[in-house]
Amino acid sequence: MTYSRGQEERFARTILNGFEAYFAEFQNITLAARARFEAQDWQGMHAASIQRIDLYKESTTRVLQYVELIAGEQLHNLQFWRQARASYAALIRGHNNFEIAETFFNSVYCGVFKHLKIRDEYAFVFSPQGDMPAPDVSKVYRSYACADGFDTPLRELLQDYGFSLPWEDLERDIDSIVDAINHYLAPRIDLTRPGVEIQTLEPHFFRNKGAYIVGRIVSGPDSMPIVIPVLHSGNGEVYVDTILFGADKMSVIFSFTRAYFMVDATVPSQYVLFLQQLMPAKPISELYSSMGYNKHGKTYYYRCAFRHMKSTSDKFIIAPGIKGMVMSVFTLPSYDFVFKIIKDRFTPPKEMTREQVKEKYRLVKRWDRAGRMADTQEFTNLAFARERFSDELMEELHKVAPSLIEEHGKALVIKHVYVERRMTPLNLYLQDATEEQVAAVMDEYGNAIKQLAAANIFPGDMLLKNFGVTRHGRVVFYDYDEIVPLVDCNFREIPAPRTEAEELASQPWYNVGPNDIFPEEFRLFFSGNQRARKVFDAMHSDIYEVSFWQGLQERIRQGYIEDFFPYRRKFRFNRTPRQQAAAV
Repeated sequence: MTYSRGQEERFARTILNGFEAYFAEFQNITLAARARFEAQDWQGMHAASIQRIDLYKESTTRVLQYVELIAGEQLHNLQFWRQARASYAALIRGHNNFEIAETFFNSVYCGVFKHLKIRDEYAFVFSPQGDMPAPDVSKVYRSYACADGFDTPLRELLQDYGFSLPWEDLERDIDSIVDAINHYLAPRIDLTRPGVEIQTLEPHFFRNKGAYIVGRIVSGPDSMPIVIPVLHSGNGEVYVDTILFGADKMSVIFSFTRAYFMVDATVPSQYVLFLQQLMPAKPISELYSSMGYNKHGKTYYYRCAFRHMKSTSDKFIIAPGIKGMVMSVFTLPSYDFVFKIIKDRFTPPKEMTREQVKEKYRLVKRWDRAGRMADTQEFTNLAFARERFSDELMEELHKVAPSLIEEHGKALVIKHVYVERRMTPLNLYLQDATEEQVAAVMDEYGNAIKQLAAANIFPGDMLLKNFGVTRHGRVVFYDYDEIVPLVDCNFREIPAPRTEAEELASQPWYNVGPNDIFPEEFRLFFSGNQRARKVFDAMHSDIYEVSFWQGLQERIRQGYIEDFFPYRRKFRFNRTPRQQAAAV
């Protein structure tokens, strides 16, 4: 088979044109977030988020159709792809977004080879330009000098980040921010130094009902990350809800458990690099994903994982906790992630197919995760060094999922696997928790269930083992095989037995439909942990009531979108008008 130099160059340019078209449409969807926020179009915000997620697959599929026509019989010729990769690398040399463009090329390649034969000579397993463009973050933030205090620069900042809507009470909000700075920040950072300034990333970060101003306060060698959430009053005005300080609180805002931001970032890498300065513990892969570039987040994750494997020698083991009926989970002790594969056969009473489970995970990607479901990366034909797997784990994998395991000499290939951040299973966390920790985490557990429900998500299996505790103490759901839209559920009370025989029967004396759910049975999810159950009942006993669930269903059917604050309510400012507060 022969091909011309011009053929592979046209091939490469077509892929790049496809990437540019995708990126432009991605930006167009993102730029409309401001208008949706001002119009309180929360349904539209959710729909746009789904549209943007789906855009990537649509774009790569369309490009694949074009390149098939150009390549013809060369489409499966790896030497042709080698030359096309070289041409593409030349085309994007110095490109502002070369790293995302490389991932787009990889996606087209995988569309042809189904994630097989992935080598650096045919695709961009690693980038010839390095993982990231050279940092030049000064171009993506605004600076506000604070030589004479914070009032004037904050006023300028909020006016710069204003909307077509008026502020509800600008001076009140400025006073609230200044008070918070004096109370929290002044004891921790010397704000009397010359050159103190506020640095904020230029656009808002839009998500759900919030618009977030993200940046830091800098004083000499010291700095403090800040986030200023701006909310819609519902009366044609906007207001500052709070100011959050510190990397930990910012990390929760950018959590892997939340929907992706809409942010006007023409050069995403520079925003990522700035954010990484603010949150050093946050993986760069997650920062890309948080801005909607989840496919490149996946690429970056793979590169980091590969390097970690090269620099360590510990072995993969079965993840601690109770084994699941649908998924088998393993982890590398030195790496903060877990790997989940779908079993070949599910333990009764589970009745579903592997494809149905995959569809649940796809739904989670597109749903508003409300800060309570972990984002995952899906890989196919992922290769590992066989020697890095413990004997116990290998025995488990061959037992529960032999169809997904292939051994080729020293290599082990897993045909399909999900990767997500490691958390402590809630049931294990409770074993060693103090009374104070039990109280906090059971409140979180109840809030997680309620917030998922308010987002139209019914978890299905709410056993403690299916929830994890993050390093920030948040409770997150991660077992997706039984999730369903809340509005599809039929919540019922258990009918009273009519006879003694019915009361003593081991089987239900009443008919149970496929969507029937009996909230009073939820007490069984505690599985004998009476300490946790007692605390939970005192905080969230409404979860056992049919009326609670039916009330949420009615709100959802009426189109109501709940507020999901990525911070504690106690941090929110008092919205008493400034004039009234002064009089008091």
